[in-house]
Amino acid sequence: MRTIRLLALTALAAVLAVFTSASATARTDGASASRVTITFWHAYAENPAAPEMQRLTKIVIPHFQKLNPGIKVQQVPFSYGNLQQKLTTSTAGGTLPDLIRSDLAWVPQYAKLGVFEPLNRRMPDFKKFANAMFPGTLATNFYKGNYYGLPLDTNTRVLMYNRQALTAAGISSPPATFADLREAAPKLKAKGTFLFADGGTGGWNMLPWIWSGGGNLTNANYTKATGFLNSARSVAAVQLLVDLYKQGAIPSLITGDQGATGTENGLADGTYATILDGPWMLPIFAKAHPGFRLSTARVPAGPGGSISVVGGEDIVLTRSSKNKVAALKFLRFMISPWAQTQMARAGQLPVRKDVTKNLLKINPGYAIFLKQLETAKPRTPHPNWPKIDAALGSAVLSAIKGDKTVKAALDDAAREIDGLLRG
Repeated sequence: MRTIRLLALTALAAVLAVFTSASATARTDGASASRVTITFWHAYAENPAAPEMQRLTKIVIPHFQKLNPGIKVQQVPFSYGNLQQKLTTSTAGGTLPDLIRSDLAWVPQYAKLGVFEPLNRRMPDFKKFANAMFPGTLATNFYKGNYYGLPLDTNTRVLMYNRQALTAAGISSPPATFADLREAAPKLKAKGTFLFADGGTGGWNMLPWIWSGGGNLTNANYTKATGFLNSARSVAAVQLLVDLYKQGAIPSLITGDQGATGTENGLADGTYATILDGPWMLPIFAKAHPGFRLSTARVPAGPGGSISVVGGEDIVLTRSSKNKVAALKFLRFMISPWAQTQMARAGQLPVRKDVTKNLLKINPGYAIFLKQLETAKPRTPHPNWPKIDAALGSAVLSAIKGDKTVKAALDDAAREIDGLLRG
């Protein structure tokens, strides 16, 4: 009897062992099978040795995967041009990734096509993240009542100046207002120095002047340009630049003259006293012009204050993603204070207001950009932005060259842009 019971117990133990082993295997297989791979396209850099790629590959993504062992992030780097082309062809072919680091100008274009998911509808906690962002960066994601992304990294233009050139002309501080610019121009010209230089007349170049002058490109809803681009204040802001050009205070570089000295070299060697440019110039000047001490200030203020233009990238979720829950976890992670601080160490300017203190510890030179971002505005978030930009650029160029008065040029551009806004 004892032998029978012993055999029965032995058999039961064997069965349990097999069952336990099978259950463990099933759990292991299940965990493996349930691991989700999300794809993230970006154009941080194609070179794996680039600071952004090193930080993303070795620190940021591994940390996310450690916190979320059920999710694998497959990043695919592109050059800027190749990413835009790939996005276009993949939209047509239906082979999009889960997430994209999108140029902010692309967001409304592809939102119109139904490619991107409206995050304010998809994310219950959208407002929490939206409220943490600089307003100008958040606005780049807006299109027809919805937000089709969230800011990922940002930049803006500030005044960069050559202190030595100003001092030589008897100017003790950088021009802080439109009036200061007019006053400084003849003093600098007498010393053979241009007051200001820029490389074009498009929105990136002109909008800081128009906004600071109290004007606008369109109304608040981005539906009309007439009455805004050709308003008295917009005309006066552009007229300031036209007057300075005619006085010889702005070089022909602004007209597209390829033979003119570029803004970087011109500022460093004292040919130009001031330029407008972004945070990427800090390391460029330090490396290429070690003997030049770059100084920065806010965009000169006019009747509208000191207002610059927002640049950067947004992070978007595609509607076709089959892993939206996992993808949104990574999206939230990339705009978290920790990830934003990590990418700032690679030169990416954060979009969150609460990361400011950490950023200044990384590079005190970022302080002026953070201050400028408080009032910076986005270029018109509209699918037709490239055409709108071209219309604005052509109008200002015609005024600078004297082909039209500023008022006539902006009247014509406003009518053209009205039609583009309806498209």
